[in-house]
Amino acid sequence: MKICTTFCVSLATVLVMMSNIVMAVAETHIPTTLDGPFDPVTRRFDPSLRRGSDDLPMTHPRLRKNVTSNFPEQIALAISSPTSMWVSWVTGLEPGTRYYYKCGDSSIPAMSQEHYFETFPKPSPNNYPARIAVIGDLGLTSNSTSTIDHLNYNDPSMILMVGDLTYANQYLTTGGKGASCYSCAFPDAPIRETYQPRWDGWGRFMEPLTSEIPMMVIEGNHEIEPQAGGITFKSYLTRFAVPAEESGSKSNFYYSFDAGGIHFIMLGAYVDYNSTGAQFAWLKKDLQSVDRSVTPWLVAAWHSPWYNSYASHYQEFECMRLEMEELLFRYRVDIVFDGHVHAYERMNRVFNYTLDPCGPVYITVGDGGNIEKVDVDHADDPGKCPSAGDNIPEFGGVCKSNFSTGPAKGNFCWNKQPEWSAFRESSFGHGILEVVNSTYALWTWHRNQDNYKENAVGDQIYIVRQPELCMKDLKDPHQSLPYNSSTKSSSAINHLSQDVSIIISQILGVLFIYGLLSQVEWS
Repeated sequence: MKICTTFCVSLATVLVMMSNIVMAVAETHIPTTLDGPFDPVTRRFDPSLRRGSDDLPMTHPRLRKNVTSNFPEQIALAISSPTSMWVSWVTGLEPGTRYYYKCGDSSIPAMSQEHYFETFPKPSPNNYPARIAVIGDLGLTSNSTSTIDHLNYNDPSMILMVGDLTYANQYLTTGGKGASCYSCAFPDAPIRETYQPRWDGWGRFMEPLTSEIPMMVIEGNHEIEPQAGGITFKSYLTRFAVPAEESGSKSNFYYSFDAGGIHFIMLGAYVDYNSTGAQFAWLKKDLQSVDRSVTPWLVAAWHSPWYNSYASHYQEFECMRLEMEELLFRYRVDIVFDGHVHAYERMNRVFNYTLDPCGPVYITVGDGGNIEKVDVDHADDPGKCPSAGDNIPEFGGVCKSNFSTGPAKGNFCWNKQPEWSAFRESSFGHGILEVVNSTYALWTWHRNQDNYKENAVGDQIYIVRQPELCMKDLKDPHQSLPYNSSTKSSSAINHLSQDVSIIISQILGVLFIYGLLSQVEWS
């Protein structure tokens, strides 16, 4: 009787323990794209937060010059290829190796302190960077410092910067206070200046990160900086090294590179993107050359989003979408990162405004902390739908139109959050992409206001590739199956069965152990 009582009590303990495990699994379940499409969610702007902040002064310790004129500063890294890294020059390197370096002139002497970086592993479906930080529209405000401090805490191995870096092009005119509408506030401004001390301050501001991890950049509209004589993008072209030549591009405005098993495509929204142009021809050739058995993940980035439900920049780059979207869909791009809109928004998988399980997951992260403040108005809010004459792009044509099909048919704006918009929030922050394997990648968006909270996330989801469904015929973009309830239910059942099988195996394992203990006690 004593033995039976002991075992029964132990069994009851096990069952209670396992019920706690079941509850814990249910509470901590992170959704995946297989569970989608998701019902649209909006988290409204928190009025207790600041919508923006003033520019940091040039005397700020993170911006001011702290070395003598001969010493190097603003040191930055960028990926050139799997076997080379840009510092200020390119050298041949071994993959997966740590290198120590100094910059400067030893004959003066004027040498920087010692830095180090680690090259990425060779492209492989089994090798990935640990954490890739994604930022857009950063600037140099107090909010920018919160973003970078939070990002640094998350220990990234690479930074993807999707345009609008310094906002130096309007620093002198606005006096460091910014303007929600530059052309409205300064209609007679003859030129959008380029203020190099601001660029220098930004370089110093970023150096603690960029001197030890590579930062890959693409131009935004604030990098245009039109000057006398028709000069544009002078600062961007002079200050950043990108692997254009290595990727077969003849322009630093668009290029590609590999980071482990990920092939990144960086596109230019402010240079010719038409299907008859050089960028489109390069893009098509680059996509054709991608070997998905080596680099399974295909990630694209440019500054101006195609899918955006905020009133700001609504349908601004429809022309670029109409020219390029089909090509990216045909070659099954997995994820697209954009900036420009000063808020966060994650889309369901979508193609041509229609939910599609083989479409990319578009993510807008133009919420780095810039002077122009957070965008809070949605195009579907009452009275907030912009007119077709608003949001004119600084480059390219205007292709805005009413929707011809779907729930918004006949209208320029949706009357509710669009079904392709899975989640949106008006907060500053940054994102971290962690590729787990050839099919799973964890995406986490961190809000600045959660900087000092343990394990706090603003949005998190596993992005799942389905090559068995979507890679059957790369040449025909219409082979993919449409989203339907059975697809969604099937994926949910699969995930539930996986969780249940894990729990059952744990229960059986514990019961087996208690069975052995009872046998020992009986004997």
